[in-house]
Amino acid sequence: MPTQRDVQPVRTIPDAERRARLARRHGVDPAARLPDPVAATEAMTVLHATEPATVHLSVHARVQDVTVDDIEHALYTERSLVKQLAMRRTLFVFPRDLLPAAWGSASARVAVQHRSRLVKDVEQGGIAVDGAAWLVAAERAVLARLADGSAHGAKELREALPELAGRIGGQTDKKYDISIAIAPRVLTQLAVEGRIVRGVNGGHWRTSRPRWTSMASWLGEVPPPWPAADGYRELVRRWLRTFGPGTEADLVWWLGSTKAAVRTALVEVGAVTVALEDGRPAFLLPDDVDPVGPVEPWAALLPVLDPTVMGWKERAWYLGDHGPALFDTNGNAGTTAWWDGRVVGCWVQDEDGAVRVVALEPLPAEATAALQAEADRLTAWLAGVRVLTVYPSPAMVAAR
Repeated sequence: MPTQRDVQPVRTIPDAERRARLARRHGVDPAARLPDPVAATEAMTVLHATEPATVHLSVHARVQDVTVDDIEHALYTERSLVKQLAMRRTLFVFPRDLLPAAWGSASARVAVQHRSRLVKDVEQGGIAVDGAAWLVAAERAVLARLADGSAHGAKELREALPELAGRIGGQTDKKYDISIAIAPRVLTQLAVEGRIVRGVNGGHWRTSRPRWTSMASWLGEVPPPWPAADGYRELVRRWLRTFGPGTEADLVWWLGSTKAAVRTALVEVGAVTVALEDGRPAFLLPDDVDPVGPVEPWAALLPVLDPTVMGWKERAWYLGDHGPALFDTNGNAGTTAWWDGRVVGCWVQDEDGAVRVVALEPLPAEATAALQAEADRLTAWLAGVRVLTVYPSPAMVAAR
C-alpha cells in the first residue's frame, strides 16, 4: 500500500508542471476549451452545484460559444448530467455513468450520517417520539406520490402530504436557531440515497427551485449502486486523472472519506508515487507519469465554488498568499481570476451586470489585457443577468 514513508517517488513534479496540467485538463486555458457541457463535466470529474449558477458559469468558462439552452438540455432533456448529493455532503453535477459509483460510496456515507442526524432532530424537535419510524413513513409517502412519474416542488409535496408536516428549531433566542420545515430534510435523505432526484428547475438558471421526481422516472433504467470499495476506486481514479498529482490529504478531503478508503483505492488503481516541488509525496495514475510540457500564459474567470479552485485541500501552489481573501470562513471559494495557472484576484459585477476583475497583486500588461478579454466575454454571455451568491469572499465584499 502506498504510504508517505516507504515508497520512493518516481520523479519530482514542479509546480509549473502542475499548472500546465491544470490548464490543459480543466479546459480553463482558452486554447484548451472543451466541446460541450458533458465533456466539461467529465474533465472535472464532477461540477459543484451548491449554487445553481456555478454549474452554468463553470461550463461557460470551459466551453466556447456554449448557451444556457445547451447546458439545460444536458441537465434536463438529455439527462446526461445529473445532480447528486455526495462528497462532503455537497451537491454536485455528475456525468450520468458515474452515479452508481457515488451511490455506493461517497453518497452512501453521507446518507448514513444524514439519516442519524435527521432522526435525532425529529425526536428532539417534538415531531415524533420514534424518529426512525416517522422518517420511514414520510419517505414512503413521498415515494408513493412520485411513483406515477410526476414532478413536484418541495412546497407542493409538503402541502399534499401530511406525513411531511412539522418544523424543527426556533426553540431558543439564538440568532442561528430558526424554525424550519422538516420536509426538505426528508427530500434530501431520499435524494442522497438515489431514490429521488432534483428534476427540472422551476426557476431561473441562477436560482434553485427543483421539481422533485423519482430517480426511476428521471433516468428510466436505474443501475444498482456499486460496492463501496469499487465506488471509491472509481472516484479516486477519475480524481487523479483530473487533479493529479495530489496528496493523500487532498483526496481524503475531496472525498469526505477516510484515509483507509483512500489508501485502498490508491493501491487498487495502481497509483504511482511522485514528489511535489516541496518534497511532499503525491500520486498519479500509472499511465500518467510522463512529463507535461509548458503552455502559453492564459487567463480565466471562474465562478464561486468552481471545481478547479475547490479540487485540492492544499492550494498554495496556485493560491499563494491569497487564500484568506478568496475563501470565506467556512472554506467556500468565491470567484477567482487566473493568470498563467495561478489565482491573482477575483471578479465581481457592477450594477449594470458588467464583469470587473479585481487584481490582488501587480500584473503585467499582458495579464491585464487577457483578463479584460475574459471579463468582456463573460459580460456578453450574461447579457445583463446579475449572479448573486451567499458565499462572497472578503475580496468580493471589499470590491463592491
